[in-house]
Amino acid sequence: MSWKRRAREGAYHHGNLKEALIQAARELIKEKGPAGFTFADAARSAGVSPAAPYRHFRDREALLADVAREGFARFEAMLSTGWAGGKPDALTAFHNVGRAYLAFARAEPAYYAAMFESGLPPDVNPELRAAGEKAFGVLRAAADTLVALLPAGRRPPALMMSLHVWSLSHGIASLFGRGDAGRRALPMTAEELLESAILIYLQGLGFPEKV
Repeated sequence: MSWKRRAREGAYHHGNLKEALIQAARELIKEKGPAGFTFADAARSAGVSPAAPYRHFRDREALLADVAREGFARFEAMLSTGWAGGKPDALTAFHNVGRAYLAFARAEPAYYAAMFESGLPPDVNPELRAAGEKAFGVLRAAADTLVALLPAGRRPPALMMSLHVWSLSHGIASLFGRGDAGRRALPMTAEELLESAILIYLQGLGFPEKV
């Protein structure tokens, strides 16, 4: 028996089975994608019996949902750090949220895939839905702050703006900013592409270069 497997079994016997399964699922997602492994594969990778995962998860979908929930929590923390309460100014902080989006996709490809590419229904469980909404809430709060700086008659709907910028960030992250083999080649950095796209978008809404 390998040292790695003994360590995993030790973690299981000490009550860390749930964490061991989430870690095993992350490794499998990174290697094979969110659809590339079975519940039994996750158990085998964690060094436990095929029946052991049912102590914590109903099925493979429930395990994936917990990986995605944990991913959204980390995602929300990175976006919040990027926003930094709107400092040093709202426009700079808004761009920093976009950079944080790309940084997460690059640094956490397994979480990113579980969150956005696993085909999980958004309402698969309340905890996953809440974690996703909390992460999006950072972008929504940033948009609310930025929109409030424009004259009242020229303010675009903050929710629409949030969804547009989310779509821009997600598309660039998925195509060009990932930390796995899924990324495409680009004659500039993903950060430069996103920053220019957001600038063009904001100027189209009537935002000056500095607000």
